[in-house]
Amino acid sequence: MKLLLSQCKAELLRVFRNPYYIFWSLLMPVMFYFIFTRVVNAGNGEPAEWAAHYLMSMTTFSVMGSAIMTLGIRLVQERSQGWTTFMRVTPLPGWIYFLGKMIGQTCMHLISILFIFAAGCLINGVSLPALTWISCGLWILAGSLPFLAIGTLIGTMKRADTASGVSNGVYLALAVLGGMWMPIEILPKFMQLIGKWLPSYNYGNGAWEIIRGQAPEWRNVLILLGYFLLFMVLSTYIRKKQEVV
Repeated sequence: MKLLLSQCKAELLRVFRNPYYIFWSLLMPVMFYFIFTRVVNAGNGEPAEWAAHYLMSMTTFSVMGSAIMTLGIRLVQERSQGWTTFMRVTPLPGWIYFLGKMIGQTCMHLISILFIFAAGCLINGVSLPALTWISCGLWILAGSLPFLAIGTLIGTMKRADTASGVSNGVYLALAVLGGMWMPIEILPKFMQLIGKWLPSYNYGNGAWEIIRGQAPEWRNVLILLGYFLLFMVLSTYIRKKQEVV
């Protein structure tokens, strides 16, 4: 247990020293939230409803970015620098190393959720029942699994600069097409059809349903689960091929 706690602490320290995490996962979502709720009201409903809706959009946007970019780029950097090879010859068991990484990533997501929820309360006075806050937080944590799987897939790349470019492109495309930056209804019809099959839309829609007093749709759950299994299988297969080589 002591080894696991030490590994988790090390992972968290590394994350908070990473400017990608601070900017993309904390500062950028809050800036977008302020602009699109206080400067430009891009919603179709009441201001209070839009403020709550967009708060969930920016929280899912933040956690999605942390899972894809922070985890993926870090895995590439560690492998390219020989860190993963070095860890294999240390007394630290491999399962503690990876479990510590996953726990550290989950703690990052929890911090992002609390930070952006607090920003919503301070900027727009968003007020929701305690059970709704908790349900949204749990959904956002659980729904991040497909994006962690995308992060592990990006982590199989050989160069950190390539991984950075690809993760940025994937992250921004998922955010726009998934309706996180603006309501998906204002996009062209063909983009709406594509967006509703993406993990980002189904991730955000689960939180949007919760703040409307409803449970996430089964379609959202099944699509997210399908993407999680797909990307985990792909990343596992690629890693095994790389180890053989």
